[in-house]
Amino acid sequence: VAGDLVVRRAQNGETILGLDGRDYTLTGDMCVIADDNGPESIAGIMGGEHSGCDENTTDVLIESALWNPRNVARTGRDLGIITDARYRFERGVDPEFMVPGLELATRMVLDLCGGTPSETHVEGYDGHTPKTVAFPFAEVGRLTGADVDRAESTSILESLGFAVDASGETADVTVPSWRPDIEGKADLVEEIMRIHGVGKIAPVPLARLDGVPDRILTTSQVRTRDARRALAARGMMEAVSWSFIPAAHAEAFGGGAAALKLSNPISEEMSDMRPSLLPGLLAAAQRNANVGHGDVALFEVAGIYLGDAPGDQKRVAGGVRRGTAKLTGPGRAWDGHADAVGVFDAKADALAALEAAGAPVDKVQIERGAPDWYHPGRSGVIKLGPKMVLGHFGEFHPRTLETLDVKGPVCGFEVFLDAIPEPKRKATRTRPRLDVSPYQAVTRDFAFVVDAGVAANELMRAVSSADKQLIAGVNVFDVFEGTSLGAGRKSVALEVEIQPTERTLTDEDFEALSGKIVTSVEKATGGVLRS
Repeated sequence: VAGDLVVRRAQNGETILGLDGRDYTLTGDMCVIADDNGPESIAGIMGGEHSGCDENTTDVLIESALWNPRNVARTGRDLGIITDARYRFERGVDPEFMVPGLELATRMVLDLCGGTPSETHVEGYDGHTPKTVAFPFAEVGRLTGADVDRAESTSILESLGFAVDASGETADVTVPSWRPDIEGKADLVEEIMRIHGVGKIAPVPLARLDGVPDRILTTSQVRTRDARRALAARGMMEAVSWSFIPAAHAEAFGGGAAALKLSNPISEEMSDMRPSLLPGLLAAAQRNANVGHGDVALFEVAGIYLGDAPGDQKRVAGGVRRGTAKLTGPGRAWDGHADAVGVFDAKADALAALEAAGAPVDKVQIERGAPDWYHPGRSGVIKLGPKMVLGHFGEFHPRTLETLDVKGPVCGFEVFLDAIPEPKRKATRTRPRLDVSPYQAVTRDFAFVVDAGVAANELMRAVSSADKQLIAGVNVFDVFEGTSLGAGRKSVALEVEIQPTERTLTDEDFEALSGKIVTSVEKATGGVLRS
């Protein structure tokens, strides 16, 4: 030791050779014991090699100190040092044992090695101020339900070293210096119960509440459960994938923002929070294909992350189908190989998940404009109104599959469970009356010639809006394009179901309804009845 020993903050870049033979670079947040030559030891963690003892040592300086637990824990973590000293100091030690500990260490040196001790010097310690906790004896019964009387509680605490000054139903309990873990009255209840015995707590049934209980699960939990059941019933296997994905995969699905990158990722392949469930599901499907299970259908209902704000986490149900994993079952058959999955398989899955989650699927519209990771001509967006997007589906873009190193025919979907509007609460749980028309339903076929860019969904909406009371359903059954119609034109044939409810319709009624349908289609799409 050169000169006086001081306790100070380390200087940035200072180094010390520890007792373990390793060099450590210190920062200004760390505490050291230093002399004129620099740091002698890392405070509360490890001593230095050049100030250690060996067989030639004759003069020994014994130090017994108190250190800040948080500083010791942070320093040990930053330097990667695990020692007995760190273990004890970062959990808190008895401050009143500092001097007795010094005396015990000195006695051990004298007994083992001999020698003559010097005088003891105590610096910077003004004594321990004990903590006092106001403790109501009734707190034991309130927190645990156990019946422990005042006398037993007092006896237990005093036997553990606490000083109890009881006055009525409340006592002032002085915490001994060796119990820095005691913060409040709940800690005192724990001390009493571990001695009294947790096994002595008598089981008591919960009181029955009056009236009809409300539902326990939230709307989000109900939608998650129902979507899982619906997709599993369609032959899909549930997967649980990582919330972290590679940066390239995140960027391919609209993510990759700096706010969603992990500061300390598990590995390089798990650097970004996922903006979609599809990258993980596609990777899982390819892993199955690599081991011989190419016809696989997977789904997951979990969260995606569009930003770092609380509202940017969305609940989504997503799924992928690969190979021939259709609803009817995958694989080969004696009469020919099964067809590969396609856009309509993904569409059916998406609508099934939405319907199970409570979305009004009879009112949704299917439009173009799916995200870029889908094939532009084999995908769609599910909307409820012009702005509310409920999901999207389709076959994947070849560029997306190449980025994820996925091969084979693959389709998928995602539906946003949080976007489904909350259903109106009914005043009664009674089922509504079943109204069945006594009149026979009638179907009429219409073929309209429209521009090639007009979506069939627009035609169906136009037909349905012609008379919402009589028209019960619209179905597309044929599409024709040819030179006879002209360039850029197509013919779409629709089957319209007409359901009378009040009387049998006459020929005049059908002619009037047909006129309304033709007028509505012409006004909405510019289509004309095919001659």
